Amino acid sequence: MYQEERLLAILEFLKKNDRISIEQICSLFDVSRDTARRDLVRLEEEKSIVRTRGGAILPTFHDEIKSYTSRLNIVSEEKKIIGKKAASLIYPGDRVILDASTTVHACAEQLENIDCTVITNSINQADVLSAHPKVNIQLLGGTLEKEHRYLYGSSVVDKLSEYYVDKAFIGVVGISQKGATIAHEEDGIVKRKMIQQAKQVIVLADHTKLGNTEYFKFAELADIDLLITDKTPPKAIMDLLSNYNVELLTADQEDRRG
Repeated sequence: MYQEERLLAILEFLKKNDRISIEQICSLFDVSRDTARRDLVRLEEEKSIVRTRGGAILPTFHDEIKSYTSRLNIVSEEKKIIGKKAASLIYPGDRVILDASTTVHACAEQLENIDCTVITNSINQADVLSAHPKVNIQLLGGTLEKEHRYLYGSSVVDKLSEYYVDKAFIGVVGISQKGATIAHEEDGIVKRKMIQQAKQVIVLADHTKLGNTEYFKFAELADIDLLITDKTPPKAIMDLLSNYNVELLTADQEDRRG
């Protein structure tokens, strides 16, 4: 077998088994340890693998987190459905926190003009809600994250500690056994404080976020009261939510029909 054929076979093995050892390469392809090492060096140079002690694994690729404006321009039908369901849970007299995620933005867009108080660190959501005369808006002041359009920092966290609200609506990039995660730490720290100040924590996440883990954990699954998503999750996710007493609300075909 030529080296090029062997390299392709090693990559196929990794796709199925997550990792491969020097010994496995020697056994599978009847080559020496030196040859196996040279194969791994070649694959590493091509950035096809990450070498480990005694073998290799596939590299981890993270989706680029697009700017807030870009994400708003491609808000999916799933997010709109989730947002509509979330907005229906905000009642007259409620005091709620809305974080700066685009799924929660979809909730703000569909909130009716009702007498309620909304606390947010999102300048976009404050702008959207300003069209509703009955909605009282508390915009948290802090450092502006220009690309993703949210305010963060110690002043935001300190101000949040003064509020006690009925519900907090929180978006995630990933939700898994490891908890609720986000791409940016400063965003996660604000979300963590929002959760602490709410009687009920409602996470909004389309099905692509379920089972994923991102960079920064801001909450345990036990911190979440309700998850709103767009379709019924796989059994493994359902069991996970049940184990942590997370209630599930799924948008159905009736919601799609409007």
